Parts: sequence; structure tokens; C-alpha cells
Amino acid sequence: MATRRQAREWAFQMLFQLDANPVELDALFARFRNETRPPAKARDFAEAIVRNVAANMEAIDGMISRHVKHWRLSRIGSVERNVLRMAIGEMLYHRETPPAVVINEAIDIAKYFGTAESGRFVNGVLDTIRKELGIAEDDGKNVEAGGKPPAIRASQG
Repeated sequence: MATRRQAREWAFQMLFQLDANPVELDALFARFRNETRPPAKARDFAEAIVRNVAANMEAIDGMISRHVKHWRLSRIGSVERNVLRMAIGEMLYHRETPPAVVINEAIDIAKYFGTAESGRFVNGVLDTIRKELGIAEDDGKNVEAGGKPPAIRASQG
């Protein structure tokens, strides 16, 4: 039985693939399903994260760029960049999970696929973004059913 952690790892891997080799989402998902044979619930969660990130990439990347001083987005390592995208997407569009859980999972995934420094970097960026969004650390239900996440500003440059 796949866990949400496994689904997040799959979402990260799909985002990493998209970053390196952009393809249509349906083709990416078909390959993912054929290679991993994930249970439906985990598959749906992973694919939802990827769809939300892909649909809001410019705004999510703008958020990241505002919080990494003296670094262009392209200079951030692929592991860190895509873990950040995944976690921000989950904090914005899957609000049932408390941000502390999302951030801890992102740190663990960054350390697993990257380095210990990756985890520290991801932690710092995500915590400042969480604060910018006005989301309390333990707040997992701050958007009513059918509600919208907080507005995010597009990158200024």
C-alpha cells in the first residue's frame, strides 16, 4: 500500500522529469502509471500535485525567486527547485495537510534525493513562503470546502 509520502516522491520525480524534458502531462502520467503501477489513491494525489504545479508554474516559480536572494531560479539545483515546487503546490492546492507536514516531507525528500544541505535550503525557503501566505504551521483546514487558496503574485522579474 502506497503512502502519501510515496505519492509525494512520485510527484517530485514527475516534476523533476518535466523540468529536464518537458512533455505533455498525459504522456508523463501514462508512463508513470505503467512503470510504477501505483494504487489509485496515491496515483491521484501525485498527479493532482503535478497538475496544480504545472498549471501554476509561473506563479510558484515567482514565489521561489522572491525568497532566494542572489540566485536565479535556473541556478537552483533541480532537486531543490522541484521539491520546492511540489511543496508549494501542496500548500496552496491541497490544504487538508498541515504545512508543517508538507515542509517536513519536502525536507526529507530533498535530503533523500539531494544532500543534507538540500534539506536546510528547502526548509528555509518553504518556511518563509508559508509565512508570506499567512498559513499557520499547524493549519490544515484554513480553506473551506470549495474555497480558494490565497492569491499568489506573479514574479516581478
